[in-house]
Amino acid sequence: MNLQDFLDHVQARTVIEAGSAQHAFIVETAQHALRTTAELNSGYRTPDDVRRLLSQLTGRAVPESVTLFPPFYCEFGRNLTLGEDVFINMGCTFQDAGGITIGDGTLIGHGSTVVTLDHAVDPARRSDMLPAPVVIGRQVWLGARVTVVPGVTIGDGAIVGAGAVVTKDVPANTIVAGVPARPIGPTGAP
Repeated sequence: MNLQDFLDHVQARTVIEAGSAQHAFIVETAQHALRTTAELNSGYRTPDDVRRLLSQLTGRAVPESVTLFPPFYCEFGRNLTLGEDVFINMGCTFQDAGGITIGDGTLIGHGSTVVTLDHAVDPARRSDMLPAPVVIGRQVWLGARVTVVPGVTIGDGAIVGAGAVVTKDVPANTIVAGVPARPIGPTGAP
């Protein structure tokens, strides 16, 4: 199993069976992510050091305009894409094995969680995982302690109120809040 084979598997939203080659790949790759985030979170890091470690985590260059305030937690790293001018505040947790894409100019509030894997409902298959990517558009603002569940797309310019749990797609330029998140109005953007 290599990274591209794994990414093809999860992009097809195919079940990751417990004990499968894909499951073993997640566990192996997680070790790299855990080492890298431990280094990131182990003391003060300059902004350049943070970006270097994020690039090491993702396996690709992170834009110089990305800002992240540690601590930051990520269990996979290799399926995380950050756009230009992304800001991630401290204490965020990203489960990116199923794929997380964050668009240009997006702000992620402290303590937010983005999840891309569900477990099977059947107790006999509970260790199986169901991947579903999360796409967060451009110029989005997630307030503090937002949770985004697998398979959600948040449209450009949207705002998600603090503490919201986003379980459904959010249209562009819409403000949502609550548990589960519901539209409460437009952002006022065109």
